[in-house]
Amino acid sequence: MFRILFLMLLVLAALISAPYLAGNQGYVRIEAGSKIIEMSLVMLVVFFAVAMAVVYGIEWLITRFLRLSRGSYNWFANRKHKKAQQQTIEGMMRMSEGDYSKAEKLFSKNAKHADEPVLNLIKAAEAAQQKGDELGANKYLIEASKIAGDNSVIVELARTRILMQQGKLPAARTAVDSLLELAPKNAEVLRLAIQIYQQSKAYNALDNILEEIGQRSFLSAEEYQQLEQFVDDGLLDEKMNSEGQEGLLNWWENQPSRRRKSVYVRVGLIKRLIDVDDHESAQSLALETLKKYEDEQLDGLFAQLTRLQVPENAKLLKVLAKRAGKAAENYTDDYARALGYIYTREGLFDKAKTYFVQLLDHQECVDNDRIMALHVAEQTGDNELANRVREINLKQVNLENKEPTEQPLLLEQPKA
Repeated sequence: MFRILFLMLLVLAALISAPYLAGNQGYVRIEAGSKIIEMSLVMLVVFFAVAMAVVYGIEWLITRFLRLSRGSYNWFANRKHKKAQQQTIEGMMRMSEGDYSKAEKLFSKNAKHADEPVLNLIKAAEAAQQKGDELGANKYLIEASKIAGDNSVIVELARTRILMQQGKLPAARTAVDSLLELAPKNAEVLRLAIQIYQQSKAYNALDNILEEIGQRSFLSAEEYQQLEQFVDDGLLDEKMNSEGQEGLLNWWENQPSRRRKSVYVRVGLIKRLIDVDDHESAQSLALETLKKYEDEQLDGLFAQLTRLQVPENAKLLKVLAKRAGKAAENYTDDYARALGYIYTREGLFDKAKTYFVQLLDHQECVDNDRIMALHVAEQTGDNELANRVREINLKQVNLENKEPTEQPLLLEQPKA
């Protein structure tokens, strides 16, 4: 607008000043080589105005053409973008229906025009993998990594998941190790690491990220406890199998306070020591655990105490007897069972009989308890106790073999 206004003002000034210059129009001589152009000052002004109008006209035409070209380009680009969006939505529907071949084509066809081309290529890779095309899946992942860059967490997550689906566990393990270096606090990376480390039984690697998993809080308290116990059991078995009993005990001495305070780990260690007949070390650890923890925390320990071989003068027996006298009513039978088994193994049947009678009176005898009680009764010559145990066993067998009462059959009356 300013240029046009300037041009109009210039022409207007020329027209106004022309009459005043009519008597003295001036003289302009332009000489270029052998050519000579002569005109009046008024004609020069008019020529200049016409030239400017031509120049501005050409500029307007060029600008208009460029705007038209850009508009056409934008129209085609928007059309492809809308089409890519429609194909992405349809691809998701096909994916959920299980039509992976069609979903792959829809995701990949206009992926570069989609809102998130990387996501489209990842979905295409997943669809290709679902239909068994590993080469196609890898091709899409390579294209996605070119767009997203080498350090894209989302692409590497997809690659790791696809490696898992392909059954390439060692490669998936390597990929998730790299992911943990790239994004150690990412919840999805940690979830995938849990799955891969559990399948590959990488207990030490899983132990190293337990603290980070706990801080992220994407697992419930129960799930996190199960994961901790999985790691603890795996480390105990791994150390026992690779270094034996001495290696296991040395490993235990170097564990952090979290693990040394865990009753679950202590019970697991006692169980494995009993399995290799190291009753002395198991007894020492059991005594230490009894002194440090309350009855409600020792449920797992009582089952292992029934497997221990303990001398009659051992301190553990004195502590058990003392704790049994002070225990709440719902825990007295646990102590009685442990003492009864220990005394039976040591051949102290008279002492053991007292505790098995207590279990029978409280109706807390399970199958193994009744077997041990019958053995104690026979060893002590207590026929009354032996008959009582046999009677309970017979009732239990009858109860287990008793068939449910049959319902009387309703006979239909014959139709006329």
